[in-house]
Amino acid sequence: MNQNTLDITVETKRTTYLGKVYLVGAGPGDPGLMTLKGKALLQCADVVIYDALVSPSILAMIDPKAEKIDAGKRMGRHSLLQTETTKLLIEKAQTHAIVVRLKGGDPFVFGRGGEEMEDLINAGVSVEVIPGITSGIAAPAYAGIPLTHRNYSSSVTFVTGHESTGKYRPDINWSAIAKGSETIVIYMGVHNLSQIVPQLLTAGLAANTPVALIRWGTRPDQEELIGTLKTIVEQVEKTQFSAPAIAIIGSVVNLHSILSVARPSVS
Repeated sequence: MNQNTLDITVETKRTTYLGKVYLVGAGPGDPGLMTLKGKALLQCADVVIYDALVSPSILAMIDPKAEKIDAGKRMGRHSLLQTETTKLLIEKAQTHAIVVRLKGGDPFVFGRGGEEMEDLINAGVSVEVIPGITSGIAAPAYAGIPLTHRNYSSSVTFVTGHESTGKYRPDINWSAIAKGSETIVIYMGVHNLSQIVPQLLTAGLAANTPVALIRWGTRPDQEELIGTLKTIVEQVEKTQFSAPAIAIIGSVVNLHSILSVARPSVS
């Protein structure tokens, strides 16, 4: 076990489990947005099982002596299946005191952290969540897009646009989302914009509703594509704008042209 000091109590249960699993949110990419508690855990962890979207600068915080395992999932490529990841966490908790499950953004915001925590609890493993800053908040901020503004928006909806079992998910009620929120933030939706946009238009959103796509949010190579519901699909095709990216839909996107000049610097 690593000897780094950290004021975190490792719970020993009356089972075969020696250690504790920490579900740590790595934030969106900028290492300056990593929480102090999350960073401290990386510096004393015995094992770190990390996702694909965790930035290299965050991975560099891990104790060099720790065992590092890539469990990343990207469209078309799975390093480990979800069941395999959970099984691995349980196995590592049997022999190591501090096991970190490092997830991009926040574990409980489209990160399957709730599923993993439930499985670990059911297996008798001690577990704790360390929240992180989710990309749906941080990336727009770095692009000069406030999700709420007294003159533009008083409501926000976060929704996943990701595929399920290889096809577009038909169970998301895009009509209700369009009618119920002034700002819509879509995670993992770039690949499905051609299916999502017509539903939002059918629900009553105007064709000139502003849209922003943000790729690699808060990183030095952050990219933005600004358009409208009428133009954004064609713009994506023409520029070959690709994942990982989030979409922001609503009039707050108009502030990008004013506020983006004051974007934060990346650590």
